[in-house]
Amino acid sequence: MARCVPLYAVDRAVISHGHSDHARPGHAAVLATPETLAIMTARLGEGRAGTTQQALRYGEVITINGVKLWPRPAGHVLGSAQIALEWQGSRVVVSGDYKRCADPSCVAFEVERCDVFITEATFALPVFRHPDALGEIARLLRSAALFPERTHVIGCYALGKCQRLIRMLRQAGYDRPIHLHGAQQALCDVYEELGIALGPLLPATVARKDALKGAIVLAPPSAIADRWARRLVEPVVANASGWMGVRQRARQGGVELPLVISDHADWDELLATCAETGAQEVWVTHGREDALIHALGLQGIRGRALNLIGRGEEDEEAAA
Repeated sequence: MARCVPLYAVDRAVISHGHSDHARPGHAAVLATPETLAIMTARLGEGRAGTTQQALRYGEVITINGVKLWPRPAGHVLGSAQIALEWQGSRVVVSGDYKRCADPSCVAFEVERCDVFITEATFALPVFRHPDALGEIARLLRSAALFPERTHVIGCYALGKCQRLIRMLRQAGYDRPIHLHGAQQALCDVYEELGIALGPLLPATVARKDALKGAIVLAPPSAIADRWARRLVEPVVANASGWMGVRQRARQGGVELPLVISDHADWDELLATCAETGAQEVWVTHGREDALIHALGLQGIRGRALNLIGRGEEDEEAAA
């Protein structure tokens, strides 16, 4: 039997996307989109991303023990997929992580009508209403123009957020080299190999201090608060995350320029998506369930909490 997004090594795993809280090592057989398989192999190493791998493109249907299965775009990161399952006329969709706003680094989310929808709930509180991401990029570029002698260092998750920021900067007309912390480079290479052009990128780790004056540097969130960031020229410390909408989090992290750019659906998008699927029942997991279940009930949709053992918030918050 194949298991969707298992939390431990199994014989047959269906993987929604390449983040480490969803793509665990040690499975015997792995089914995922071609992009997710490439990302898992790059992150986990040869042989650790499934002894055997089966690539399934968006909309491609297979049957396992009488159950039809196919992936639909989730819009979270490159290769991310919702998993649709159909048996005897009943359809369940497992969302994985998803977002509804435009992202030039991956295929946009597509609604799949279903009877039961299993949704994430990372930002399932009414306070979370994300601003336009390109507006946040414009704020970054205005700051870079205002402080041309300082280095802008942006904390961002290595998979998905990093490449999305690069693509949005290019969309906004920024054509200078973007400098990368060493931890960001490998997955940028994978994106390039999969056809996502990122423009000129340079290593920040070995660059001279004066060469980074006025530059934009992308680094893991953990790096912007340690001695690595302090070697930069009067750094403007930024962080790109949905959690930057919470001012206290930005202050606690020493973030001077919080950028509210999330790779997860916000409150309004969660409610809209659940309604658009037409599901009579929604199972809520991977976040804050109570408020969403209550709001769904007001719309006549039955909600229930799906508690998964072993699901932590560390990776979820880093990738938000």
